[in-house]
Amino acid sequence: MLELVLATTLLSFRLLGALGVRRFATWPASAAHAMAVMLLVTSSVHFVPASVTVMPNHADLVRMVPPVVPFADAMVYLTGVLELLGAVGLVLATTRRAAGICLAALYVLLLPANIYAAVADIPFSGGEATPLWLRVPEQLLYIAVVVWVARSSDSRTALGLVRRVLRLPHVECPRPVTVSGQPSST
Repeated sequence: MLELVLATTLLSFRLLGALGVRRFATWPASAAHAMAVMLLVTSSVHFVPASVTVMPNHADLVRMVPPVVPFADAMVYLTGVLELLGAVGLVLATTRRAAGICLAALYVLLLPANIYAAVADIPFSGGEATPLWLRVPEQLLYIAVVVWVARSSDSRTALGLVRRVLRLPHVECPRPVTVSGQPSST
């Protein structure tokens, strides 16, 4: 289901880019926005009360948390907030690179919970448990997309944001000097 959301929104955003919407002019930018839409869907589940049975809810996610992880209830809320922040970060060009890196790390950290849920046969939304052979590739897909988005982002925008937040002056790097003492043309 989530892969369908990701693929449909990605293609929709790219179509908008082809029609002239500059925000979606590239595949990586469209992928960042599509991932943000998917994250809005997945993060909302973290806050759905257990009384809601027509979709996955908070209680389903708490059952997925391996027993060795303390404060499972709080961890589910925390990961929901982190996913929401990641979605916002992906949409903003100045934070896209950092958001992609942080989301990749989050997905790696969440992988044990997905493996535990599959191996322990934990049902999701009253249905059958998602098999391990499907969960791991899904997680790897999400990691690949956010890493691709991060690598495709302009790192200068992130550095400019850091400079502004820390109030650091913009410093031009000096041009390399050749043996003759003249500035190099490179």
